[in-house]
Amino acid sequence: MSHSHSLRVVADAAPSLEQVALSWHERLRAQPTAAERQAFDAWLYADPAHVEAYAQVQGLWALTEQPAQQLADEEAAAMAHYLNAMAPTPRRASRWWQGTLATAASVLLMLGLLGWQPQRWVDSLRADYMSAPGQLRQITLADQSVLLLDADSAVQVHFTDQQRRIELLRGAAYFQVSHTGQPFIVSASDGEAQVLGTQFEVRLHDKGAQVTVQSGRVAVTAKTGATPLVLGANQQVSYQQGLAGTVQGVDSDASLAWRQGWLTFYQLPLAQVLDEVQRYSPTPIVLLNQALGQQRISGSFPTQDPGKVLDSIGSVVGFEHHQLLGITVVR
Repeated sequence: MSHSHSLRVVADAAPSLEQVALSWHERLRAQPTAAERQAFDAWLYADPAHVEAYAQVQGLWALTEQPAQQLADEEAAAMAHYLNAMAPTPRRASRWWQGTLATAASVLLMLGLLGWQPQRWVDSLRADYMSAPGQLRQITLADQSVLLLDADSAVQVHFTDQQRRIELLRGAAYFQVSHTGQPFIVSASDGEAQVLGTQFEVRLHDKGAQVTVQSGRVAVTAKTGATPLVLGANQQVSYQQGLAGTVQGVDSDASLAWRQGWLTFYQLPLAQVLDEVQRYSPTPIVLLNQALGQQRISGSFPTQDPGKVLDSIGSVVGFEHHQLLGITVVR
């Protein structure tokens, strides 16, 4: 199936209040002149909303400072060899780089929290079909196969006379495949699933994908040239970086309960649970405590109110979540 995209030229939008506040925050961290300080004071006190926006930026910066410093420490270690060769006073240069990297990491973290996600935009441009956060979307394909997109998901479709291929770009998709005699293949991350007559789901994770079969059979290949694993009904396998895990028996109805408005987790790390809840949330969810993200979660939660899902999990695990600059911060 071919798909074309049209380009539309639009005028640059005015920066949001949050973006202006972030810009002032960066300028004040870089030894501003007296004139810049006066200009900032004039902007800050011109409107109470400016004071609130700047306070939120300061709060968000404080929350990102620790993970940014961790990132800076890792990068500084990797750069040490080059700095020692180039700088006459390596130790001072190394500290300078660490400080610079910490600042850069905080900026990147904040930009990411405020919606700067270039890979997401690229995926959206490539996609033939997408669903919005909180939306399930059903599509009947040209061969009469039915595709159900989980919330905030995207696929690209390639149908030829020789084969039917779908690439999962984001999120998850459930397939009911019609029998035409042509191979039906779903690629995700580095692997693919080839249908042998079935109903199944493919779901992307950070470093790979997971395939769950409800009925029929699916041959899952973790990378090109690898030996396929054949899954039957109520079986599931995950793969990442070209390596497949062990085939597991699952309750496919529970695993695929998102089709009926439920999220069901069994011993899943909190970080991964939040990724799934994110698909139904109107605001970005950001986890700032990586140790907390490793805690295992089990339970079933309705998708209609992501805030209540966080309340329920937080009361058990022991975390707080707050709204800052339109972002849900979990820590």
